[in-house]
Amino acid sequence: MSLNFIKTGLLLAALAGLFVAIGGLIGGTNGMIIAFILAAGINLFSYYNSDKMVLRMHGAQPVDEQTAPDFYRLVAQLAERADLPMPAVYIIESDQPNAFATGRNPENSAVAASTGLLSRLSREEIAGVMAHELAHVKNRDTLIMAMAATIAGAISMLVNFLQFQMLFGGNRNGGLGIIGTIAAIFLAPMAAMIVQMAISRTREYKADRVGAEICGNPLWLASALERIQSYAQRIPNERAEELPSTAHMFIINPLIGRGFDNLFSTHPNTENRIAELQEQARDMGLDGAAPSRAERAAQPSRGASGPWGRRPSRSRRGPWG
Repeated sequence: MSLNFIKTGLLLAALAGLFVAIGGLIGGTNGMIIAFILAAGINLFSYYNSDKMVLRMHGAQPVDEQTAPDFYRLVAQLAERADLPMPAVYIIESDQPNAFATGRNPENSAVAASTGLLSRLSREEIAGVMAHELAHVKNRDTLIMAMAATIAGAISMLVNFLQFQMLFGGNRNGGLGIIGTIAAIFLAPMAAMIVQMAISRTREYKADRVGAEICGNPLWLASALERIQSYAQRIPNERAEELPSTAHMFIINPLIGRGFDNLFSTHPNTENRIAELQEQARDMGLDGAAPSRAERAAQPSRGASGPWGRRPSRSRRGPWG
């Protein structure tokens, strides 16, 4: 059992413990018992339904080999290289380039990419992004992150109830007293956010590393991260802005488009992720760096012939070379 897995398990336990503690503030011992039962029920519901919920919330539409042949085949090739079952494939209508994966296990998984990702990035960069998402599936991160989001949302719900109870005179002198209750109202959501961020950041570096191995070239993912980061700062993702609790699922924080505070970012620093990938490329014996902005600008436009221009790839590496 890896240290990373143990750390993630402890963080999830901390979230569940925080949920039970707030239940105790609301209803004493009985409140803790009820909160514990609710936490178990929420996790069970999340286990079976989190993927459907997230896809529906973001308006993701399923595609297949007939409706999106290039994209679907690319995912199929990457899944084969990763030794994974073929996931369900979805496209999200959003001009901001981004992607996420969801599902309780590799046999019940889905990957989703935005229309902005497919139209603005090269084939190699898209391969790097989707390999990263398949790495989350392979590492079973999708279930962990969905559970973290669900428990964090439930904590916010309990805090709202605790605030309502305090304002209308319910059990003001019990538990921690009014000062402790006020502190809990402000600190509990922040603690939940910090734990959620820690879980997400723990998993991203590993997904970058495994995803680079799946696609065959870490520099493709490094270039994609740089470009998505740049676009996210200029192009808002309206649906993600309405659903900030799902931001940690995307490959790059989609809330950056609205100047979301980096202190509370659900993702590691993009420059650090790129540096790790470049180091991995050197270890794999791959020379060079990710293409510069000037080099990418000099590349011919793909035009209306699809995200990869119908041209055969010149690369000898990766799932299609």
